[in-house]
Amino acid sequence: MNTWTGKKTLTLDGHNLVYYRIGVGRPLLLVHGITTYSFIWRQIVPLLKDQYELIVVDLPGCGDADKSLEADLSLKHHAKLLCQFIQFLKIDRLHLVGHDVGGGICQIMAVQEPQLVYSLMLINTVAYDFWPVQPIISMRTPIIRQLAMASLDMGALKFIVKRGMYHTERVTRELIALFEHPLKTSAGRKAFLYFARCLNNNDLLEISDQISQLPMPVLIVRGDADVYLSKLIAEKLHANIPGSYYEVLPTAGHFIQEDEPEQLAHIMSHFIEQVDDKRSK
Repeated sequence: MNTWTGKKTLTLDGHNLVYYRIGVGRPLLLVHGITTYSFIWRQIVPLLKDQYELIVVDLPGCGDADKSLEADLSLKHHAKLLCQFIQFLKIDRLHLVGHDVGGGICQIMAVQEPQLVYSLMLINTVAYDFWPVQPIISMRTPIIRQLAMASLDMGALKFIVKRGMYHTERVTRELIALFEHPLKTSAGRKAFLYFARCLNNNDLLEISDQISQLPMPVLIVRGDADVYLSKLIAEKLHANIPGSYYEVLPTAGHFIQEDEPEQLAHIMSHFIEQVDDKRSK
């Protein structure tokens, strides 16, 4: 289920990856987090597709991608997979954009394969050891997992989404249906919980020193009403990455792409223009 056409699938390292390529121009890879999939960029894509080629993925375990309960869904493995994906597409370098745990994946990619990355944009991202947040930790407990499997209904999901939004009036039936899509089946719910169980903040603690030495420009964007991730994450990243740019949107929550898509798209495009201007001089 998505808001654009042209779905492509690719098998890499035993995973079926789902992706879309939209627009023309310098490439941007958009990486979603947990609880979402490619749809979370639906408001951003129309605003940027005339300037850039947008490569939007469903990570394994999410959206329309693989629902294997045996695959390695750690942040490190996702980073390795996406680096292989970029090389498969024969893209030399691109701008890297990550939201939530997708931001963690992008941090690892930027550390391990900096030659692939023009710039790094981190939007309401995880980092260091300030996560997983309590709901994710709880789902590692078998009895909580079972309760979550049984009770993840429309009402519970709507509550989770509304808590993640500043503009709660924008939580429409359409938006809830997009969140709900991969969770409608038992396989989808199991995959979501399995992905949560695979998350380990050690993956990011291992690179905490290298993050401060990233050679590419870095943009950090926080929705100030994000109740799921602490502002300490964004502030520490900004303090530890020399020359990083930091933007705070007061009227955005965790799902900043739905709360303030125009502001976010403007910040992203302005940042990329600055990066590209410096490169061309």
